[in-house]
Amino acid sequence: MLHTVNKSPFQSSNLKNCSRYVKSGDALLLLEDGVYAAMQGTEQSGLIESLLSNGVSVYAISADLTMRAVSQPIEGVTAVDYAGFVDLVEEHPLHSWL
Repeated sequence: MLHTVNKSPFQSSNLKNCSRYVKSGDALLLLEDGVYAAMQGTEQSGLIESLLSNGVSVYAISADLTMRAVSQPIEGVTAVDYAGFVDLVEEHPLHSWL
C-alpha cells in the first residue's frame, strides 16, 4: 500500500492517523506541506524514524522539499521526483490521507 500525506503534521493529524494503519512493507509518500514531517529534530521526527525502523519506506517529493527549505531530511527518507511518484503509484495500491 502507498499512503500519501499532503498536510503539515504541525497543523493536521493526518500523519498520526496514517501511522496507525501503515505496516511493514508499505510505502509513505510525503508531498506538498506533508514534507515538513521529514524535517530533522522536530516533534514529528520520532514518528517518521519509527516508521522507517518498522519497515516502512518513506519518500518525499524533492520539489516540495526544496520549495519548503527542507534541505536535510531525516536519514532514510528518500527524495523522489514526479516520475518517481508515478512509479510508486504504479507499484502500489494508493490511499490518500486528506
